[in-house]
Amino acid sequence: MKRLSTCVLAGLLAGVLLAPAARATPFTFTFSATPSGGSITGQPGQLTGWGYDIGNTDTVDWFVPTALSASSFSIGLPDASYFDFPILAPGASASRAFDAATLAGLFGLQVFTFATPGQSDSGVFTLSGEWWDGDPLAGGSLIQAATAVTAPFGVQIPTAPALPVPATALLLATGLGLMGSRGWWQRRACWGRLGWCRSRQSRGRRQWMRQRCGQQR
Repeated sequence: MKRLSTCVLAGLLAGVLLAPAARATPFTFTFSATPSGGSITGQPGQLTGWGYDIGNTDTVDWFVPTALSASSFSIGLPDASYFDFPILAPGASASRAFDAATLAGLFGLQVFTFATPGQSDSGVFTLSGEWWDGDPLAGGSLIQAATAVTAPFGVQIPTAPALPVPATALLLATGLGLMGSRGWWQRRACWGRLGWCRSRQSRGRRQWMRQRCGQQR
């Protein structure tokens, strides 16, 4: 009986020693849309879009993206074909800016030509994936599905700024106004003196004043 108990204890100890060690790191990854905050602008008829930053914070397992989705859009046609689904080794990261010419980035948006200034859309991108115990292209095995992570985004059609009145134009208008008022007061004073001359001065004096006032018109 004593020998049997010893065998049982030995078996339990061997099982504990041979059991796989508990994982020291959780299955987590980071995901964000770029530029920072996921906020971009776009003009009517323009092709615009987002880049991405993805990081595998697990130091043991590989992260494999499997699906990308986005909230609905009202100001343009969305295009998810830019995302390249990078496979990330433990502790690795990947970043890609949006580039329509090379079809790089996270997500594209063809803004409608009839979109109006001030319109905007906002929502989230959702990235799903899987965890593997090794490189999935080199014999790794699937462990489990990853918890999906979201990243906020926003896109707005900018409004046209009000055109400021140049300071030089204001100064010119003020100067012309002063010149016009000065000429008007001079003519008024001159013709006032002419009327006084009609009643007080000789005919020659009145002709001289009339010629002078005519030159100031």
